[in-house]
Amino acid sequence: MQLGIRLHDIKKAPLEERLAIAREQGFTCGHLALTKVISEYSVADAALTPGYACYLRKLFEKYGIDVAVLGCYLNLATPDADALRKNQKRYMAHIRFASLLGSGVVGTETGAVNTSYSYEERNHSEEALDIFIRNVRPVVEYAEKAGVIFAIEPVFRHIVWNPKRARQVLDAIASPNLQIIFDPVNLLDISNYQNREEIIAQAIDVLGEDIAMVHIKDFVVRDGGLVSVAAGTGEMDYGQIIRFIKEKKPYIQVTLENTVPENAEASRRLIQGLWDACEIRG
Repeated sequence: MQLGIRLHDIKKAPLEERLAIAREQGFTCGHLALTKVISEYSVADAALTPGYACYLRKLFEKYGIDVAVLGCYLNLATPDADALRKNQKRYMAHIRFASLLGSGVVGTETGAVNTSYSYEERNHSEEALDIFIRNVRPVVEYAEKAGVIFAIEPVFRHIVWNPKRARQVLDAIASPNLQIIFDPVNLLDISNYQNREEIIAQAIDVLGEDIAMVHIKDFVVRDGGLVSVAAGTGEMDYGQIIRFIKEKKPYIQVTLENTVPENAEASRRLIQGLWDACEIRG
């Protein structure tokens, strides 16, 4: 396991300072969302040149940090045709960039059937799933040409909201370049969180072969809903996840989410300690 952090969860600072902090706190990889981390330079599609990618690659190497995922979380099910084309173009620009940056994957969530990227019941319909599959297909085909992994992240409130839906997408696209970002907390909601061990087990069973990276965070119940927090500050038990990683995905990149500068290192030590203590079963 290679532990990392979302770089935008580190204190607001120029990218190089964030990388120095990440390394000082013991992280070896990072989740890079360009618009959330880089403010000193343009990150528009036209700016994502090979030279820019080489510059960033060398900067990350200076601090011993890999780019675990290049995040591009735009709506691939928007009913706005112009916005959809723009979003697809943005994904393709990220894919080209990732091929030179050395990023493990380009990552995305799976959208909503509205322009506000918000939850509605229709997100869970078969119609919504068909829309997402149709719109993600050309992005995956582009990823194949670039030799880049494109990974979708199932989220309860989005279109791909459970492991079986994710499996449907993988099977429909049938590409080795389409894989999964596994975030156990994102599969949970106030309606199902008490069954989290069963849900996590199902995700591992149904999606395990295609999990390319893992996100780790925690949750608390607050004001009738789930609120994401740093690992070790909520209700999650990570035993099942850690065992899966250690037995099936030993060198996978795992990035912490929803940390704050004051607890990021403690969360890293917690997860690393669980990994160190986990014994592989014969």
